Amino acid sequence: MTRPLADLHVAVLMGGLSSEREVSLSSGKGCAEALEAQGARVTRIDAGRDLAQVLAALKPDVVFNALHGHYGEDGCAQGVLETLAIPYTHSGVLASALAMDKSRSKAVLKAAGVIVPGGGLFDRFEVARRHVIPPPYVIKPNAEGSSVGVYVVMAGANRPVAELAEDSWTYGEQVMVEPFIAGKELCVTVLGEASGPRALTVTDITPVKGFYDYEAKYTPGGSIHVLPAKIPAHVFEAALRQAERAHTAMGCRGVTRSDFRYDDIKDDLVFLEINTQPGMTPTSLSPEQAAWCGMDYKALVRWMVEDASCPR
Repeated sequence: MTRPLADLHVAVLMGGLSSEREVSLSSGKGCAEALEAQGARVTRIDAGRDLAQVLAALKPDVVFNALHGHYGEDGCAQGVLETLAIPYTHSGVLASALAMDKSRSKAVLKAAGVIVPGGGLFDRFEVARRHVIPPPYVIKPNAEGSSVGVYVVMAGANRPVAELAEDSWTYGEQVMVEPFIAGKELCVTVLGEASGPRALTVTDITPVKGFYDYEAKYTPGGSIHVLPAKIPAHVFEAALRQAERAHTAMGCRGVTRSDFRYDDIKDDLVFLEINTQPGMTPTSLSPEQAAWCGMDYKALVRWMVEDASCPR
């Protein structure tokens, strides 16, 4: 978008239908307020199954997609926006759908030379009955974000995670099981600029207790962020380049965030996943990295709107 914000009607999509609804509401609130502070006309939309009809009636100039998870981040909302020919922020249909599917995205990234963990997809009932790979390992839904439904089974565990077999499990019949990688939790934000993807910096994340789960991510004080990360220079550089490579290989645009584990004993850096619509909450990592690089929250939101397009 080349028009100034003051001339734009921006629809901010938030909330939605996924398990990450509350995070999305927080992201959307912050983005909407940042756009209004810069003169844009903003309409907040709690995205439901009538999204196409709502947008067709509203006719915004651009959509800021602050949704997370299913329907908003997996290519569904993107397909609606493509059909309506409304420019929108973040990645397109294919990249969004691919990034949400952990198994398929790992295959693409591995083929592109990105170092990913082993493991694979397993039936949830089988994982609840027995250790499908030797502990320690991590169990996660194949298509969820924000560490929803994630379990860590440590070495010496007497049994697997029985909760996977319960009726309350709503995250799919197959789950991703990967070896647990000890060490540091790292992340890198990438901006898809016209000259190519640009990685900002590396953050080292230490949860105050347990692992970097939903509570640690979104509760103020739930984790400690150190940026730039105090890690060896060659690891820092490798994380930046791997994040840029992942952004390109997946066909992403706009802002992405790549997550890593770094085993500082074995000196192994492993790519975990790429997020095509990183959180924009008060505790989120991407705005924090952008601010460290001189781009405050309002400037980052403005950049996203200026980058918005209709890829086809």
